[in-house]
Amino acid sequence: MTNSPLALVHEFLPARENTNVHTLLLLHGTGGSQFDLLPVGERLLPTAALLSPLGNVSENGMARFFRRLSPGVFDLDDLRLRTHELVQFVEAAAATYELDKTRIIAAGYSNGANMAASLLLLAPGTLHAAVLFRPMVPLVPAKKPSLDGVNVLICGGRHDEVVAPEEAVRLAELLHESNAAVSIHWSDAGHGLTSQEIAYARDWLSGKLGIKS
Repeated sequence: MTNSPLALVHEFLPARENTNVHTLLLLHGTGGSQFDLLPVGERLLPTAALLSPLGNVSENGMARFFRRLSPGVFDLDDLRLRTHELVQFVEAAAATYELDKTRIIAAGYSNGANMAASLLLLAPGTLHAAVLFRPMVPLVPAKKPSLDGVNVLICGGRHDEVVAPEEAVRLAELLHESNAAVSIHWSDAGHGLTSQEIAYARDWLSGKLGIKS
């Protein structure tokens, strides 16, 4: 929907059911687009609405959700700004598409997973749950949020050439200290997603949240 009145270019696919509907907020990785994770979202929650924005920061022509100073070193001021902008986008999308704001679940990959983690840490109450594929710790907030009742799945690759496995552990600890219910799943994989872990995340959502897939 490139002519959307909302602030971010995005794709929106309405839910197949009209009652007790969840929305998947799909956040792509560096160099991705608003289309990249739509097939993943359809596998994770076939009955959910899909809201997939395009990151509005360009790094050498590649779309991202926030700036970085070098690989693994984030521009924290820009991260805070873009997190606030994404919260505003989610609120506007909820009003425009009549979404239940209490049933928004993020599914992010790499840079998008880091942005989803930032939403959890800086804007508690925005997300009901999150599935984070290959995340890092985006920042450590001055005051830890209260994430009671929020379920988070972190999916790491044991052979990830981009994100060190200890980053997933650090993020899990930070979210756990904020009272989120955190699970970690390790794949015998690199930075790319695997079909098996997408299936695992689908089953995790069904089991943890009682969502029928």
